[in-house]
Amino acid sequence: MSKNMDKIKETPWGIPLCPKNMDKIKERNSMRRILFNVLMIILAFTIQNCIFPLLPFLSASPNLLLILTFSFGFMHGKEAGMYYGLLAGLLMDLFYSGPFGFYTLIFIYVGYINGICTKYYYEDYITLPLILSVLNELAYNLYIYVFRFLIRQKLRVGYYFINLMLPEIIFTVVTTLLLYRVFLILNRHLEEIGKRGDSAIV
Repeated sequence: MSKNMDKIKETPWGIPLCPKNMDKIKERNSMRRILFNVLMIILAFTIQNCIFPLLPFLSASPNLLLILTFSFGFMHGKEAGMYYGLLAGLLMDLFYSGPFGFYTLIFIYVGYINGICTKYYYEDYITLPLILSVLNELAYNLYIYVFRFLIRQKLRVGYYFINLMLPEIIFTVVTTLLLYRVFLILNRHLEEIGKRGDSAIV
């Protein structure tokens, strides 16, 4: 009896390491990842809408919510991308006036479409995320232009592209280059925690 008890170890969370608890450990790791990503979206929303507008030297600012939505979709799949896009879009719709669901729709599509590309996801492959960042920014800004300006017969496409779209695209791509590396490091850290728990069970 004592020998069997010696074989049973515990995880850092105090759960006995036996096959029955494997699902509990994986569920904890999954919940930890989801909670972290949700907090990241809330933090990005706060910085983007409450801090960036107060900085007078910024003529344009990166779209942090768009970066997070497409990154999570690309890294975790289309279903996760849709849920994170839903959260980001709802925050934007609650903050800005206009028809409710306007931002939610585009963010859900961004999360879903980038989630389709998750089969091409490799941790050290940064070229595709940068390309996706440019395409997402173009799609997002064209969506804003068509439904906020074009339907009101504001046809200054060149002015909108040069003064609004292009600076935001540049800022977003540069920010993606920095933040995506951070996401990879944190994602790798969370995976290592999960692997340590799984290896201890085996």
